[in-house]
Amino acid sequence: MKNPSAPLTERRYTVAFVLVTSLFFLWALGVNLNDILIPHLKKTFRLTDLQSSLIQSAFFGGYFLAALPAGWLMERVGYKKGILLGLLTCALGAFLFIPAASIGFYWFFLFALFVMACGQGVLEVAANPYVTILGPPESSERRLNLAQSFNAVGAVVTPIIGGAFILSGIEHSAGQLAAMTPEQSMAYSALEASRVRGTYLGITALFLLVAVLLYFTRLPEIREGSGDTVPEREKAPRNHWEIWRYKHLVKGVVAQFFYVGAQVGVTSFVIRFTQHLLPGTPERVAANFLKWHLIGFMIGRFAGSAMMKRIAPPRLLGFFAVCAFLCTWTAIAGSGAISVWAVVLLGFFDSIMFPTIFALSVKNLGVYTKIGSALLVMSIIGGALVPALMGYISDTSSIQKAFVVPLICYAYVIYFALRGYKPVAITEHSFQGITPSP
Repeated sequence: MKNPSAPLTERRYTVAFVLVTSLFFLWALGVNLNDILIPHLKKTFRLTDLQSSLIQSAFFGGYFLAALPAGWLMERVGYKKGILLGLLTCALGAFLFIPAASIGFYWFFLFALFVMACGQGVLEVAANPYVTILGPPESSERRLNLAQSFNAVGAVVTPIIGGAFILSGIEHSAGQLAAMTPEQSMAYSALEASRVRGTYLGITALFLLVAVLLYFTRLPEIREGSGDTVPEREKAPRNHWEIWRYKHLVKGVVAQFFYVGAQVGVTSFVIRFTQHLLPGTPERVAANFLKWHLIGFMIGRFAGSAMMKRIAPPRLLGFFAVCAFLCTWTAIAGSGAISVWAVVLLGFFDSIMFPTIFALSVKNLGVYTKIGSALLVMSIIGGALVPALMGYISDTSSIQKAFVVPLICYAYVIYFALRGYKPVAITEHSFQGITPSP
């Protein structure tokens, strides 16, 4: 690790770094409220675990579909306009929760989440690489971990908001639900569905406010690899297909797919896992375990950023991934409170994975950074697929056995941290004979 004590950023980039870091806090609200929505809408619409996990599928499916177009867009309009477009799309998606709650139709909620996720996908493509280049390359992993730490702060605040304003605390047994008349059942579902209105109206206002502030703020537009010492032919990507020559990026995309799938899968079922292992636990009490899981996530982000001053990011990533693997194994093999607290502890060890994998993967990409960033954001589709697979296993077996899926995911992250992250030198000769993409 060269120059691990390099400064976090440079004075000329301080304002831009602070403003973009605030975005990480903001979009945490959209992502992490899903962990509250899953048990809430499951109860509201009488869903199975597989059906309720479609919340994550719709959300991260939006990330997947928006990412590559966002990368192309960023190459043409730059970071600032891309961020503004992302904020406005997020605001639209959050606002759609208002009519969704009025109609009381589960699939409308999924559509609103999809639109919101498309906006957040654009924000991810823009903000993550932008932070990595707002300072010395040697401190890029530390810089992104610090920015992502404020995403973790938002993640801690979110279950508090969701628990207070979305979860009603009204839980009927299967027998009570069966005894309801059709009118009583519809009234109960309508009441529960309506509880999301105020929260998502507030989120809409926040996205619009930040968009207005950024519109009137001057952000430096940095062109990767476009300095005076770079030949003219290197100032823009010649052929997007060439990016697949960067093997460390390809392995990083796979690692990010598995990590996001594991992280989202775990947080999606913390409440369900707790109620399964500790029968009789009310949903609001179970939500406290999710809160502690996310507090550990936040602490890990700040602690990880500080530790990277002394410890090489790949080594720290490897240590955290091994610990996450062991916690997941304990959750599967253990019982009662031991398994529940192992899942809670997973939050701490998940903390540095996304930003560290991201920063290691975009190393040395130069003019391909925006497209590389788009591919990494597309890999967030793991958050749509892994929870659905876990939900299916839970429905057919048990939620505890479903945690075998994140166990496999963490195993690949260990490989990436040990070997897969290492970039291979790319020369002009490496690109010869590549057929241009259509």
